[in-house]
Amino acid sequence: MTLSRRDLHRILLGTGAAALVPGLARSSLVQAAEAAGSDPLALVDPELRAAARAMLAQKFPPMTREALPAMRAAWAPPPLLAAPEVTLQTIPGPAGAPPVAIELIVPEASGKPRPAIVHIHGGGMISGRARNLTAFCQTLAAEFGAVVVNVDYRLSPETPFPGPVLDNYAALEWLADNAQSLGVDPARIAVMGESAGGGLAAMVALMARDRGKVALCQAVLIYPMLDDRTGSTRKVPPHIGTIGWSAEANRFGWSAFLGVPAGSDTAPAGSVPARESKLAGLAPTFIGVGALDLFVDEDIAFGGRLIAAGVKTRIHVTPGAWHAFDFVVPEARVAREITAAWKAELRAAFAA
Repeated sequence: MTLSRRDLHRILLGTGAAALVPGLARSSLVQAAEAAGSDPLALVDPELRAAARAMLAQKFPPMTREALPAMRAAWAPPPLLAAPEVTLQTIPGPAGAPPVAIELIVPEASGKPRPAIVHIHGGGMISGRARNLTAFCQTLAAEFGAVVVNVDYRLSPETPFPGPVLDNYAALEWLADNAQSLGVDPARIAVMGESAGGGLAAMVALMARDRGKVALCQAVLIYPMLDDRTGSTRKVPPHIGTIGWSAEANRFGWSAFLGVPAGSDTAPAGSVPARESKLAGLAPTFIGVGALDLFVDEDIAFGGRLIAAGVKTRIHVTPGAWHAFDFVVPEARVAREITAAWKAELRAAFAA
């Protein structure tokens, strides 16, 4: 896992940074702090400051639909690990939609049914590919002895809601339908995602509950993108959301996904987890987020509503941490702590 995250560190602070951190140079945090004569990184954990400073120093064009091709092309995936083996294949897509491309990662056989993870990559709903997280998914498969399905879902705005959600749900249902041939224990299937992938994982968990065909044992939501109103109709303090993912980027990503402006009263039903009125019956859920992340308030609020609805929930908030900090600086103490926390939840779910 450390290897793949260090590879991602190079990507995020190099040419691929535009895919996650557009328009962050001269952020409101930096401008406000400089005007007050204070350190713009004073609230950032000391081990994360160098990386934050490097990210803030980069300049990117405004996020627009015209800029998307270049942004997507900037992603440079890290090399695959030697094992476990990765198989590329397509599975049936949603009704009337194209097949879904997945990466199937199967660890060495143990002679017993194995747990499984459906992994959903991030990228603000508008960028990223499964291949960017393949090495990370290989480490998941090896460490947990789990079959991993890494989904290459369709991106927005070309495919707005519900297309991306249905692609990922199709992968979940395919995994459950083929559990026996894959050597998977159907009672130990989890869904996991980071950022936009975390938001999509929450939507898949809701869909799984409502359709009643797959019973998830755990949802792992890493700084999930859950509420289109953040940064649009709901403003955030100036020190929040200035490193790693901005309010501007959030408005663009959600608007592309929803097909209507972020924060609109006309957002399609079921498209925004934070707007879901009924959360009871969802799978046990882990939510991890940094205290300086744009998503911190929405993630804590969603976790609180899960608890109120009787869902087994763990919320891990990291002081001084910004969006995707654990991928960018995996060796930092706070990164190791959040990683250990979600791994503990996943391990407990698989052991139950």
